[in-house]
Amino acid sequence: MGVNFREIIEYENINIKDLAGKTIVVDGHNTLYQFLSNIRSRDGGLLTDSQGNVTSHLIGLFARTTKLMQTGIKLAFVFDGKPPAIKHAELEKRTELKKQAAQKYEEALEAEDEQAMQKYAARTSKLTKEMVQHAKNLLDALGIPYIQAPSEGEAQASYIVKQGHAWAVASQDYDSLLYGTPRLIQNLSIEGKKKQPGKFMYKTVEPKLINLAENLKKLELTKEQLIWLSLLVGNDYAPKGVKGIGPKKGLELVKKHKTADSLFAEVTLEDDVDWKEVISTFEHMPVEKNYDLTWKNINKEKTVEVLVEKHDFDLERVKKRLDELTPKVQQKGLRGWF
Repeated sequence: MGVNFREIIEYENINIKDLAGKTIVVDGHNTLYQFLSNIRSRDGGLLTDSQGNVTSHLIGLFARTTKLMQTGIKLAFVFDGKPPAIKHAELEKRTELKKQAAQKYEEALEAEDEQAMQKYAARTSKLTKEMVQHAKNLLDALGIPYIQAPSEGEAQASYIVKQGHAWAVASQDYDSLLYGTPRLIQNLSIEGKKKQPGKFMYKTVEPKLINLAENLKKLELTKEQLIWLSLLVGNDYAPKGVKGIGPKKGLELVKKHKTADSLFAEVTLEDDVDWKEVISTFEHMPVEKNYDLTWKNINKEKTVEVLVEKHDFDLERVKKRLDELTPKVQQKGLRGWF
């Protein structure tokens, strides 16, 4: 779900070339879900290899990461660990919504309605442990480091940026702002042409750069108050927020109150969510502090093994992409990355 701050958060459109030489920490699960939603057959089905393993996410991961590496961007990935207990209700809700979408997909399939098939199939996306491991195997082969977070990946990614070991977090969701990342980049994995949901049409998508400090100044909020606001409009730990309150009305309410106690004495969260527990969850999310960000040269043989031998990718296409990429990336040597 994430938190919907779209109406109140300002951003700057940037060019991929603006990020050359910068280290970007990618929200791995968020990015792989995008590939699963967008890379499908005409009937909405996922792409698979001859063994039935899903490959949609690997197609997107290989194409996108190699393109970004070619522009000189240093990528690191972070993957979710165990979700906090407070998130279980939201996860159950998502599971039920996927079941409903799966039923509607079957109905569309029977009616041979391709537009509806595409629409509902995308909503059934499920990322398994096996699929995540396949993605990690590919990152290993490409020499890209990844960190396994103990809990929420966006909290881990934000921590790395706050430590000065990366420049920004890349994620479609706004949640990284609640964990204090100084910069958030959206659309990094879908920059270019994006298919419009439920239509056979595409639109141009540009990366967006969101600066936390600038937005807090504009909104006249502290980061803690931004968390209060997320509770009002709905976040992963309080999905329904407060009935009838959107970002703009919520912003007015937050500004009226100097303390959280005062604010939440006036409003009532849906489903009896404990606002103190939610705030504490954001502020004390566990992160891995002993992470390793070491970039290595691309291992062509291993990349071919992962993509071609194990998942039936076309050998010539993979080799061509690697041959285009490696001279530009590896001629610098490892020292050139730092």
